[in-house]
Amino acid sequence: MYVDSHCHLNFPELAADLPAILDRMTANQVTHALVVSVNMPEWPGLMSLVEPEARLWASVGVHPDYEDTPDPSPEELVRLSEHPKVVAIGETGLDYYRLSEPLDWQRERFRRHIRAARDARLPLIVHTRSSAEDTVRMLREEKASEAGGVMHCFTETWEVAQAALDQNFHISLSGIVTFKNAQIVHEVAAKVPLDRLLIETDSPYLAPVPYRGKLNDPSKVIHVAEKIADLRGISVAEVARASTENFFKLFNKIKR
Repeated sequence: MYVDSHCHLNFPELAADLPAILDRMTANQVTHALVVSVNMPEWPGLMSLVEPEARLWASVGVHPDYEDTPDPSPEELVRLSEHPKVVAIGETGLDYYRLSEPLDWQRERFRRHIRAARDARLPLIVHTRSSAEDTVRMLREEKASEAGGVMHCFTETWEVAQAALDQNFHISLSGIVTFKNAQIVHEVAAKVPLDRLLIETDSPYLAPVPYRGKLNDPSKVIHVAEKIADLRGISVAEVARASTENFFKLFNKIKR
């Protein structure tokens, strides 16, 4: 049994094919998927997709890449998170790869999301790219460990992973772990404690080998688990069992 801890099934290229994707999930024993919010204008559509499906769950939040978009207050995020299908705050974080300074608006958005996660007592979904030092620092400053959460699609060093683990965060690995040249991710996959490991697709992006370059969906998360098992020298069943247990413990509003 597998779960996809981070996907974007509401994006048009996947939403249009949802019945077939759900069938493929069933065929590959993927029982649950967390559909992650990236902005507020699209959030109602995300919820309309998730609400009827027992296997789909949601987060609420604004991705750091979205500059010109409504920014919810911590109070609004907490209110929206009271919906029974919303199990996390985010995705949030810092991304210095695509955007250039001044990025005070991005850092303030991150702080608001951390505060909302603490107030809502829900886990935080964190995106970090070219910003690891500031991300870890702000998690500490805002006491994100009180909420806990996950560093999604993790591509940083083992030292950054350790800092996140110290802050009560899980490490989630995507299809990038199957890429031959992803040596830093391979090291993390081999070292992260099994009880803090999650797996994801981040679909429609980052399809794992042997589907690299093609459209991704939650049914392909099995290939992430297989590669992690290979890197750790354990069975794929062990990776599936641990990552699934971790998913339900972290996102504890979800009933098995």
